[in-house]
Amino acid sequence: MLMAPDPGAAPVPAVPRALYHALADVGSMELFGQEIQAGNPSGWPGYEDQLRRAQSATGARHAVTTGVATVAGELCVIVGFEFSFLGGSVGVAEGARIARAFSVATAQRIPIVCVAASGGSRMQEGTSALVQMQVVAAAIARARRAGIPHIGVASDPTTGGVWASLIAGADVLVGVPGARVSFSGSRTRPAGTDPESAEFLADGKWARGFVDVLSPEHGLRAQVGAIVTLLAPGSRGDTPGRAPLPAWPAGHADAGRPGQDAWAQVNGARRSAGARADRWLAGYFDQVFEIRGDRCGGVDAGLRCGFGRRDGATIAYVAQTGQRTTPAGFRTATRLLALASRFGRPVLTLIDTPGAAAAPGDEAAGIGPAMAELFAAIASCPVPITSVVIGEGVSGGALALASPTDLWLARDGYLAVTAPELAASILKLPADDVPQVAARLRLTPAELARRGIIRGIVGPPAASAR
Repeated sequence: MLMAPDPGAAPVPAVPRALYHALADVGSMELFGQEIQAGNPSGWPGYEDQLRRAQSATGARHAVTTGVATVAGELCVIVGFEFSFLGGSVGVAEGARIARAFSVATAQRIPIVCVAASGGSRMQEGTSALVQMQVVAAAIARARRAGIPHIGVASDPTTGGVWASLIAGADVLVGVPGARVSFSGSRTRPAGTDPESAEFLADGKWARGFVDVLSPEHGLRAQVGAIVTLLAPGSRGDTPGRAPLPAWPAGHADAGRPGQDAWAQVNGARRSAGARADRWLAGYFDQVFEIRGDRCGGVDAGLRCGFGRRDGATIAYVAQTGQRTTPAGFRTATRLLALASRFGRPVLTLIDTPGAAAAPGDEAAGIGPAMAELFAAIASCPVPITSVVIGEGVSGGALALASPTDLWLARDGYLAVTAPELAASILKLPADDVPQVAARLRLTPAELARRGIIRGIVGPPAASAR
C-alpha cells in the first residue's frame, strides 16, 4: 500500500495525479518495492525531513512507484514517476526500485513501461544518486538480453540522468507533445539559451528521430497498449520460421516470360510508384506500429519501419517507398533489425528505391558506413528475413535491404546494378542506347529467376493490381 499522510500533519494542497495512473487500466495496479527505504548517503542537512514532507504531501513512498498493471488489457510492469515528490528526482531508493522493476519484468516475461516526469538525479544524495544511471543501465541490459520489450514515455519534464539512461534507452519511445525532454536542465544550459527551443522539447526529439511517436496524454493508454500487444512475449504469437511470403499470384502471363521488354519493365516500375509500399503493407498486416528515426539525429521520410500482426504473429518490417534512401534510413533499418533479433521476430523487407541518396550532405552523413552496417546486420541477423522487390530495385541502395537467401520479385519490379540511364552514362554510350542497355542488364523478373538471383515472382495486393 502507499504510505498514508500523517493524520496529525497540517493540511497540504492536493498534488496533481501522476501521469502513469492514466496509463494503467483502472484498478489494475499492484505495487511492489514499497519496502525499499530511502537513506541519506551524503549526510545532507535536513534531508530526512524533506523526504518525510514529500511522502506526506504526495502519499508516495518514493519519487518512483513500481507495480504490475494492465495497459489496454495487456499485462506490464510500470515504472511511474511522481514529479511532486522532490521533482521526480532519482536517488538510491528510486534506482533500486527501477532495477527491481526490470527484474520483475524479466522474471514474468512481460513488457516494462516507464513513464517519466523527472528533473534527473537527486542533489541531496550526491554521487550516490549519480551512479544510479549505471544501476539503471545494467538493469536495462539484462532485460534486453532476455528479449523483454522496454517502452519509454517522456512526459513533462524528462531531463538529466533519467532521460539519458532510462528513457532514451527504451526500445520504443513515446513523447508527450510540448514536454520538456533533454539531458540539460534549464539551470545547466549556457547563458542565453532559448528554453523554448525545439531541441529541448519532445516535438523536436521526434523531428530528429529520437522519439518514435508523439501522443497526447489522453491517447497514451491506447498508443502504448498497441505497442505492447505486438511486442509482449505472451501476445506476439508463435515464432514463424520466416515472414510469410505475400501469397498474391503473379497475375499476368508476361510475369515470367523470357524476352520481356526490359525498358518497358523499368518504366512500368517507375510509373506505379507512390503509395505502393502503403498498399503492400495494408494488404499484408492486420495492424502495425512504426518506429521513427535512427536515434542519431536523423529521419528518412522515405522509409517505413515497424512491427505488424499477420495471422496472429508479430512480424517486423522495413519498406522503401520509392525514394532514395538516406544514411538515416539505412541506420533506422539496422535499428529495426536489432529489435527484431532481440524479440525473435522474422522480418519482411519491401524494396522500392532508385538507389541510395547521393547528395553532398548524404556523403557527409556517412552514406557508405550506414549501408555497410546494414549489409552486415542483414548478413548476421539471427532471425529469418524475407524480401520482395516491389518496384525499383537499383544498386546497393536496394540490395542493402535484400535477404541473401529469400529474395522475391513483384511482377512489375526489377533489380539492377544501376539504372539503365546511369549504366549508359558510365559506359559512355549514347542516350538512344538506354533501352538496349536495359536489356543487357538482365533485370526483368524472368531473367533474374532464370539465373537464380530471385526465388520467384509474386503479384501485388489485389487493391493495387493494375
